[in-house]
Amino acid sequence: MTMPYWMMLGIISLVFAALEFAWPWRSQRQLRSGLITDLVFLVFNGHFLALLLAPIAGRVTPSLDSVLIPVLGKAHVASWPIWGQFLLAFFLLDFIQWSIHVMLHRVPALWSVHRVHHSISEMDWIGSMRFHWVEIVVYRTIQYVPLLLLGFHWEVLAWLAVFSTIMGHFNHANLRISLGPLRYLLNHPTMHIWHHDKELHGSHGCNFGINLSLWDWLFGTAYMPEGEEQPTTIGFPGLSKFPRGFLAQQAIPWQRRGQ
Repeated sequence: MTMPYWMMLGIISLVFAALEFAWPWRSQRQLRSGLITDLVFLVFNGHFLALLLAPIAGRVTPSLDSVLIPVLGKAHVASWPIWGQFLLAFFLLDFIQWSIHVMLHRVPALWSVHRVHHSISEMDWIGSMRFHWVEIVVYRTIQYVPLLLLGFHWEVLAWLAVFSTIMGHFNHANLRISLGPLRYLLNHPTMHIWHHDKELHGSHGCNFGINLSLWDWLFGTAYMPEGEEQPTTIGFPGLSKFPRGFLAQQAIPWQRRGQ
């Protein structure tokens, strides 16, 4: 892959913006409330966050590698063909991400961070990029050992990142696309919209899938009404008092609980 990720992200974003403009599922404004904030999240999380975290990772990971590699070994699937690595990475990492997503909803300290993403009040593709940078730290920290242990080729992880970006935009998009039987395998907008429902379905919510809906169907966290029914309101209780701007939302994890 020779194209920079930020450029790939721009192309993917333009495609979904065009699809929503041409075939919207819900009637909602193109210039909606919070759009400027989401554009800032798109640029920051899609480009600058990686630049900011790279020096930290460059200092921390060699020390961790020196401790963990003698114990765990490294790159146990590096000799596999690329297609085999991609399949393993796709399912294994997605399950890990699904588990982390469940944890973000169940652990109060993590929910205080994750609710930045759930502050979306009108759902469309760009909402997939509204998340607090601490989430990336949590995801990467928990995935560090599996990635070190298995040693996937960089190209596998790069293409997986692109696919996950496409699926993230797709899941949040204002599009009604039927996947037929594949809805039990892949995540999709008509399922993920219920994850953002203000009314919880399940003790801590439902439909935690990232790329795959499979884990929700297997572990009983799936919620998918028939027909064209949609949530009346998305968000969470107290959303009207939640900070709306990018900088204000960055301070959320360090505010006192309940604010």
